[in-house]
Amino acid sequence: MSDAVLEVRGVTKSYGDVQVLRGIDLAVREHEAIALIGASGSGKSTLLRCIDLLDDIDDGDVFLDGEVITDPACEPVQVRRRLGMVFQAFNLFPHMTILENVALAPERAHGVDRREARERGRELLARFGLAGREDEYPDRLSGGQQQRVALVRALATRPRALLLDEITSALDPELVGEVLSLVRDLKAEGMTMLIATHEMGFAREVANEVCFLHDGQIIEHGDPERMFTAPEREETQRFLRRLLDARRL
Repeated sequence: MSDAVLEVRGVTKSYGDVQVLRGIDLAVREHEAIALIGASGSGKSTLLRCIDLLDDIDDGDVFLDGEVITDPACEPVQVRRRLGMVFQAFNLFPHMTILENVALAPERAHGVDRREARERGRELLARFGLAGREDEYPDRLSGGQQQRVALVRALATRPRALLLDEITSALDPELVGEVLSLVRDLKAEGMTMLIATHEMGFAREVANEVCFLHDGQIIEHGDPERMFTAPEREETQRFLRRLLDARRL
């Protein structure tokens, strides 16, 4: 029996004639952070969406704590209650206050008492530097602050694992650091995470393992130091060389 919190076995996914995932195998163990790197279109976001059951897979299985969650008999909403997903876009409800955004899922999806949900929401917002902003609306916050709220919202349900999909890609460069700092703190506290990212320095620092996706496959994976200093595959070397040339590595 695998000790992985999340496990992906032989997952494939196509959109029409385009095969996006080609037999993905992956395991994320308790307290680990696994980084998914690769060019745009390599399949990183699709993989996260398939794990969160937002997209149906064509073949293979996804396991959460040893349970096959891609079984058709499995209820997607119940699965998503055990996972926290943060997207590139903040996806906050503009007509709701920050606190209402954070407390919504615990109240509606988990049946948490309204007072308890809001109390926890206030504690999390304060912890992530947003004390005093609870009654404001999303459009009054900076992009970095909105993405912090999105992280808090995902944490409010006490998920087994966090799925982070390029969470800094929509931010101005000066705001990237504040969001990545929060993810570092979560890693230090033992949060289990699967992170799709273009921030190579961040992946090198935080991840227990780095997986390089190319053309819908994980063609190389390993310790971050080795992956970034001595990758074995030509495709990985070429990808990192392009980043180096662009001064992104």
